[in-house]
Amino acid sequence: MKQKYIYICFFIIISFLLIYQIKVFSYEENKNILHETTVKIETNSDFKESIKNENNIKEENNKSEEIKEEIVTETIETEKQEKTIMVSVIKDNLKLELEEYIIGVLGCEMPALFEFEALKAGAIAARTYAIEKLSQNINYQFTGTVNDQCYQTKTELQFKWEDKFTDYYNKIKKAVNETNDLILTYKGNPIKAYYFSVSNGYTEDSKTVFNEELDYIEIVEAPLDKNTTAYERTVTMNISDFLTKLKLPMSERIEIKNLIRNKTNRVDKITINDKTFSGIEVRTLLGLRSTDFNIEEKSDQIVIRTLGYGHGVGMSQYGANELAKTGYKYEEILKYFYKNVEIKNIDA
Repeated sequence: MKQKYIYICFFIIISFLLIYQIKVFSYEENKNILHETTVKIETNSDFKESIKNENNIKEENNKSEEIKEEIVTETIETEKQEKTIMVSVIKDNLKLELEEYIIGVLGCEMPALFEFEALKAGAIAARTYAIEKLSQNINYQFTGTVNDQCYQTKTELQFKWEDKFTDYYNKIKKAVNETNDLILTYKGNPIKAYYFSVSNGYTEDSKTVFNEELDYIEIVEAPLDKNTTAYERTVTMNISDFLTKLKLPMSERIEIKNLIRNKTNRVDKITINDKTFSGIEVRTLLGLRSTDFNIEEKSDQIVIRTLGYGHGVGMSQYGANELAKTGYKYEEILKYFYKNVEIKNIDA
């Protein structure tokens, strides 16, 4: 009996231990599962947070790039606006873009029938003249007359060209567009690109006319100018008008002496009825086409023959056209009349 009791007790103890072990194992297993689940949850949470942060960074970067693009765009637009050169014209009280102004200048200054290469040379000379003026005074106001550069509006050109307007205007505009922004420079600076209608066979020294020595302006032989219809003119006036314009006392006759010509055959000095004039003074007072003139008295009339038209400094427009007829390109024409110059963009 005692032995049986011992076996029962031993069985109870063993059963108890087994139950306890199972509970402990179950608890540890559940604990591990719970821990693993927690870790997984925490890991997923970190991953999601990481993804969220990464997306935020990408979004911020995208916004930054968009801001940069906006800044670049604004900068380009600002630079474009800064590059727009405006010109004021007193004659018509206008303010317009440079290239539009040059169309009006070229249409006024040169015949539209001229060779295309001559017109392109004229466009560059006119643009250079304007840029040089503006480089000295950004607020310079062009008169729109021969005092600086002749300018005509589109309406004025239409009136002048009548039924040829469309063809002529498009030709002039094309010459300007194909030379867009090109100017003449000397040692990196825009030159004083003087030009005139037609020479007497030679261009003139800038010192003689404008009292300034310009290294890029030289006396150039221009023999082809003699072939043009604008080369020679004759004007006639009575003696009284002649004396009145020269502000001389009335006389029945005139006496001319001490006629001195310079090396380009233009009149340097002349004495008329004992008063000495410069050739430029006589040209201005009498309204002559050039300073290469010859005065004769015939009966009670004064006959004045002139060769060439304009001050003679720089490029001869008719001479440019004659060179173009022989095959000269606009670069060659410009470098024929202006020495040691370069053709560059305005911003170069």
